[in-house]
Formats: sequence, structure tokens, C-alpha cells
Amino acid sequence: MAHTDHQTMRRVLHREIAGTIGLLTDEYDFRAMRRYRSFTFDDHETYLQQVEALLKTRAAEGSHTTVALFDPQEYADFCKDGDLDPDLPSSRARFTAELAATGPTVPYDGQKLADLVPALVDEAVRQATWEYASTLLARVGACATCGEDIGRTAFARASKFLVRILDTAPPGNRHLVCSVSGTPETLVAALHADQDTDGTTQLDEAEALEFTTVLALGIATRSPGGLVMRTTAPGTPDRIYGWRLRGNGLDPLTAGEVFDAYCTDVESGDLISPESGVDYSVPPDLGEDTADGETGENGGEGAAEHRH
Repeated sequence: MAHTDHQTMRRVLHREIAGTIGLLTDEYDFRAMRRYRSFTFDDHETYLQQVEALLKTRAAEGSHTTVALFDPQEYADFCKDGDLDPDLPSSRARFTAELAATGPTVPYDGQKLADLVPALVDEAVRQATWEYASTLLARVGACATCGEDIGRTAFARASKFLVRILDTAPPGNRHLVCSVSGTPETLVAALHADQDTDGTTQLDEAEALEFTTVLALGIATRSPGGLVMRTTAPGTPDRIYGWRLRGNGLDPLTAGEVFDAYCTDVESGDLISPESGVDYSVPPDLGEDTADGETGENGGEGAAEHRH
């Protein structure tokens, strides 16, 4: 009887242990791991099927599992820095535990792996964008005139802009896209701001941080860029409007400019058929404190494009 009780207690404790699986999402990364003899999989498709079966089994047992993006090069660097043998399962386990704390992860909630993989890749891109934008923002330095930290000031201003944009937006769910193209490479951040039935806006904190950081970088560096928002509410046409970055402020786009941003393919420049039931409009007034106090040298011609 005591033995059975102990087994039962261990099963209960087992369900309360959170786990992380490091996932090789593409064939290239999978082939890179095959150089290790202890990595016994021969086929990427079979590997993915086995991972999905394991995830389903753990979920059926009541265990919570997080899926992390496993990068073979980062793994090799991790082993080199920690003087670990990369051809040991224990080394992969230690690296995966590190990913759980610092890397891009997605919780497994029973979704198909075909749906989970794109979400995991998107999360990795989001985190990389935030880290890159944060690094560039920190390098801007102090104002030569007043001595203020330009990056910190720009972030505070970007935060104020985001609050004003959401406060003045029509009721409904909002999807915002910000692009900044004057940095060494174009950065794009998206933010979903959905409203509850009581009017409360729900934000993903990680998305909001990335969005604000990218917007702040555009302000701090006075780079070309823009911001477009789409609001969706039952019984009304979707409304789309936006602003271009100019200096350290936002200039409203005309309805025609918003239409062009949404109805032009970003890569080819070809026209895209406009959507029916969509209102391309001028944004509401955000107040004088959101306007540029002076004309920026790079007064931004690029609006954030949402459609590809």
C-alpha cells in the first residue's frame, strides 16, 4: 500500500515538472546536428513526427511543455564557452535549459506542429528585432547640447505616442505595424491591441516593448519610417490610417498615402487589389506634443507597409 502511494505521489509530481524541448525547425539546422554521433535521427520529417508525438504524450499526462528554437551554431558556441562535449545528450539538455530562460519559446497547447513552428520562428524574429533595435538605441549616446540620453528620451516619447494612438483609436481590435528603414537594415515591429467587452485594451508586453523600441530607434536616429494601424470591429468597415516619422514626431498620412502603402507589394512594387469593406482614412489628432518640433534632415518618406 505504501509503495502504491509513493508511486501515485511521484506521478503527481511528474505532472508538475515543466519541460522544454529544443526544436530544429528546418532541414538545414537538422543536417548540421547530424554531425554528432549521439544525435540518432536520420530524417527531418521523422524527427518532427517524433517530437509531435512526444508533445502529445506529455500533454495527455498533464505535463506543461515549452518548445524552444534550437540553433546548432549557438549550441556549438555554448559548448565551446562552457568546455562541454557537444556530442553528449547531457550537453544538449543543458543548452535547452538555457534556451528556456533566455531564448525564443512557445508553449505547447495541443496545436499541430505545422502551426507551432511558424509561431516559434516569428517569436525568434521578434526577439532578434528587439535585441538589435535595443543595441542600436543604446549606441546613439547623449545629446551634445543638453547632455540627455537620446535613446532614453526617444523611448519615453515613443511610449507616449503609443498611448495616444491607442487612446484616440476607434473601438475594436487594433493591429499596428511600425517600420524604420534608415538603420543598417529595415526593422519592422507589429503589435496587436485587442479590446475586451468592457473596453479594456489587452497588450502583449513583449510585443509592446519591441514595438516601442523600434519606434524609439526611428525617433532617436531621425530615420525614414512610418506607422500604420488597422482597427476591426463588428458591424463596421475596417479602418486603416497611419503616420510617417518626421524628425522626432509623427505626421499624419493622407488617405491616399495609406491606400498606396496597403495596395503596393513591398518587394515588387506592383499594385495589389484593394480590399472591399475597408476605409482608408486620415488618423485622429494626437495633439501638438506628437508633432515634430523641427524639420528632420531625414524627414521620412516611408510608411509602414502591412501587406506583402
